[in-house]
Amino acid sequence: MSSAYSTIRLEVEDRVATLTLNRPESRNALNSAMCGELIAAAEALAADDGVHVVLIRGEGPVFCAGADLKERQGMSTAELTARRVKGFTAYAAIERLPQAVIAVVQGPAFGSGCEIAGASDFILASTQAQFRYPEVGWGTIGATQRLPRMVGTRMAKELLFTGRTVDAREAQAIGLVNHVYEPGELEERATAMARHIAAAAPLTVRLTKRCVDQGVETTREGAMAVELLAIEENLRHSDWKRAIAGFGAGGRKDA
Repeated sequence: MSSAYSTIRLEVEDRVATLTLNRPESRNALNSAMCGELIAAAEALAADDGVHVVLIRGEGPVFCAGADLKERQGMSTAELTARRVKGFTAYAAIERLPQAVIAVVQGPAFGSGCEIAGASDFILASTQAQFRYPEVGWGTIGATQRLPRMVGTRMAKELLFTGRTVDAREAQAIGLVNHVYEPGELEERATAMARHIAAAAPLTVRLTKRCVDQGVETTREGAMAVELLAIEENLRHSDWKRAIAGFGAGGRKDA
């Protein structure tokens, strides 16, 4: 897998890919080049059957300070619209990855940083992490779709309308973050979780992710149909008989 990127870094080890936002001199602010490289990296990862889990992290003390506002100075309305679309495309590329995606947020995540983390399947955070949705205060609109699905509509409206900063513990309490760790623990915990997930059958993880993502967007009856189709596909493409035999013979029992 090519690692010839200028704004991100992509490394793969033991079926776990680590995608690092790598503009620490700009607090990992999201610019047009990073959008393009996130899209390209996501396409490469999606096509790589050897990658079972993706970790997304930020280089330095900040996860991502948001959009690169310096880049936007002097843009026309058409240019700014095109730039926003490119950002949306980058978030969607992360969200559509078939593998499990874990955001590892070690410090502040503002604006676009929240969108990148929110496009992941879940978030692990350091006690030094902070989250902020400043779009309304900047006179623009954003984060109106992922955030309500994570924290509910009432809390999402509060965070969007006020733009206040949420610390890691509150983020966990409202459902934005799954787990919070001390800074020295975060990387070790994230790596351990990634390796645990990577050890599972990759098809079942991918199908489970598809069921959850598609199921929450439809009716209960539609969601059950989505799951039934996934079960059928898994039976056709997995060695389920061996798995059951292994379970009875003292195999993995935490399933």
